[in-house]
Amino acid sequence: MKTVVFDLDGTLADTSGDLIAAANACFRQMGEGDLLDPANDASTALHGGRAMLHLGLKRLGRGGEETTIDAYYPVLLESYAGAIDVHTTLYPGAMDAVERLKQDGYAVAICTNKPEGLARLLMGNLGVLDSFGSLIGADTLQVRKPDPEPLREATRRAGGDPARCLLVGDTMTDRKTAKRAGVPSVLVTFGPDGRGVLDLKPEATIDHYAELDHVVERLLN
Repeated sequence: MKTVVFDLDGTLADTSGDLIAAANACFRQMGEGDLLDPANDASTALHGGRAMLHLGLKRLGRGGEETTIDAYYPVLLESYAGAIDVHTTLYPGAMDAVERLKQDGYAVAICTNKPEGLARLLMGNLGVLDSFGSLIGADTLQVRKPDPEPLREATRRAGGDPARCLLVGDTMTDRKTAKRAGVPSVLVTFGPDGRGVLDLKPEATIDHYAELDHVVERLLN
């Protein structure tokens, strides 16, 4: 079965607001107040918790404090889990596209660098977890993206053939993952990096999920 695998953060959903809030909760615990801005720092947010902590500490002139990042990363995850879907929204047309793909005979899966438990919690809260055949998170396997194995395993668990899949994502990590797996990547231009993803030279880009069907048909047939 041909499979379309989706990244989560910045691809299926804009999770940046809740991620920023969790990071700022850490900085408040440090006595520093809110150091990150939901609008201007969205791109960093979608690169993960450690990236946000690093950015905030860098703004304090403390960017190299890895021990502080290690200490506060579990605090960030706990804060995020407690308010994971306050600001998060699915991108327009995302789930309509997923359902159309399924109707057309494709398997669909999620491959994310968010911890699996948090990814399942979020997608469950949004009411869409059961729409996907599998979900592989950052800690599901011994490796994470851009290693190609999470992509391949997400495909296998959804009932697909890893040689006949593609990855829909929004970052260099997704581009590298697909390339290392020897399959196409489709990058969205509505994520935090916008049309900057064109510089990554993926096999295709989409400006809206209404365009995905045609792109998938072209790349997997």
